Amino acid sequence: MRRLRIGMAQINTTVGDFLGNKKKILRAIDEARALGIDLLTFPELAICGYPPEDLLFKPQFVAENLKTLNAVVSDSSGITIIVGCVNAREDIYNAAAVIHDGRLVDIYHKIYLPNYGVFDENRYFQTGKGVPVYRLADIGIGVNICEDIWYEAGPATAQAYSGAEVIINISASPYHAGKGDARRKMLSTRATDNVAIIAYNNLVGGQDELVFDGNSMILDEKGELIAQGKQFEEDLIVADLDVEAVFRARLHDPRWRKESLLLDAERCQVARITISDKAPEYDKPSLPPRQLQTMKWPAEVYSALVLGTQDYVRKNGFQKVVIGLSGGIDSSLVAAIAVDALGASNVVGVAMPSPYSSPGSIADAKALTQNIGIKLLTIPIGEILQSYLETLKDNFQGTAPDITEENIQARIRGNILMALSNKFGWLVLTTGNKSETATGYTTLYGDMAGGFAVIKDVPKTLVYELAKYRNSLGARTSIPTSVIDKPPSAELRPDQKDTDTLPPYEQLDPVLTAYVEEDKNIEQIVNMGFSLDMVKKVARLVDTSEYKRRQAPPGIKITPRAFGRDRRLPITSRFKS
Repeated sequence: MRRLRIGMAQINTTVGDFLGNKKKILRAIDEARALGIDLLTFPELAICGYPPEDLLFKPQFVAENLKTLNAVVSDSSGITIIVGCVNAREDIYNAAAVIHDGRLVDIYHKIYLPNYGVFDENRYFQTGKGVPVYRLADIGIGVNICEDIWYEAGPATAQAYSGAEVIINISASPYHAGKGDARRKMLSTRATDNVAIIAYNNLVGGQDELVFDGNSMILDEKGELIAQGKQFEEDLIVADLDVEAVFRARLHDPRWRKESLLLDAERCQVARITISDKAPEYDKPSLPPRQLQTMKWPAEVYSALVLGTQDYVRKNGFQKVVIGLSGGIDSSLVAAIAVDALGASNVVGVAMPSPYSSPGSIADAKALTQNIGIKLLTIPIGEILQSYLETLKDNFQGTAPDITEENIQARIRGNILMALSNKFGWLVLTTGNKSETATGYTTLYGDMAGGFAVIKDVPKTLVYELAKYRNSLGARTSIPTSVIDKPPSAELRPDQKDTDTLPPYEQLDPVLTAYVEEDKNIEQIVNMGFSLDMVKKVARLVDTSEYKRRQAPPGIKITPRAFGRDRRLPITSRFKS
């Protein structure tokens, strides 16, 4: 019997927090020793945090990363470790350090550098060339990094055909809805195609707009899931791998006798490196059973929003947040997410009624704060609005009231929230959703003012689903049903409704998905069953609102293509669809 006890430390790192990241790594090493783990892995760039972006241009950052790596090597007695780091060797590489018993054995360099969507790795890193296979006694081990595993004939295949029976992939793969299923299918395919055990160690935690969902997994040579990490939580996943089963499976697979693998000699230089000649001991403490279920929609989206909010606030040194509460669905959902992320005592709601605020909305804001247990400040803006209008009266003479007066109200509210933020050190959470952000149905320096946009990537129709999901979690309703049931309105003029300006959200959101996320043209969207006039109007609103989005605060990515890092268009452009 050839067995290997593997541990995957699914940790939440912070970019540039070398001391904090090192403490997490060393704590996991101590725990792994106690469990008799032979091989312990950590996520991609775990030493420095992911993504470090232009910090990589600072020599001191790279040097501190290497210093921290050396500290981890020194504390690795009696165990084999694979940890993500930056390696500097004439150029810099996204790397995986292979460490054994106080010795740095080798460093693998990532070969496939993603340069799409939220990734810019070609901007920073040199491409790796070698695909080593490591020997831990009589067990062949392949190591690669994140994007490397997504390619059908990539490093994993080269390593498997060169003797690797266990393929370890350390990753920092950010979340978006549906990605977990796609990841698992891909890894299952790699395992069966290569007749190898795949151990996939993903990062967890929030970093600016990105959320990493963890969800690390181990699949056997048949592609079947044998262990899985928690979603959106730190975890140590431990499993005993039956490596002998890989050998038996390959004996019965004719591909391993009749097919030869064609490798690019320059990109795939296979080396065989011995980690240790000593076989792993089989007398180990028993492992407790793990029974984890994958989250379903929309629970995983809600968890991503909670984790993203929690980490953005905490990692940036804030303790409390402040939210403008209109009595509407968006601000109510953001407040509930903030409470789940930070605790009710760290969330402050502010109601700022204007002459156009309905009694029902004011009552709904109060009911929400009572339900979720947060402090409510009430600061009416009627007198401030009149002061603005009086000040501008001579300059506005001869003009009719329009969107200008509406936006003044939003900007007064933004000013008040920022004043509270300055005075008390509270971070302002904005409450605009993706449907509004896409169409520019927002006020620059008004409801867009703040530090973090929690639901910036959440379409309005999904906002309603998430609110209902949040209400299903407790014995009592958190978000008042009256908030969910009433027609959405900005309440900046008498009897205003969102549908006065926008199509109904049930029609708008599919059009936005097609135009923004899928890059479909007007004709293609009309062929989906929407009117030409409506589609042209929506496209015009999206195109003319780029300048607003460029000035918006960062927000959590939960769709395949979010505004910001994912979708980068020029503000000045005469191209129209």
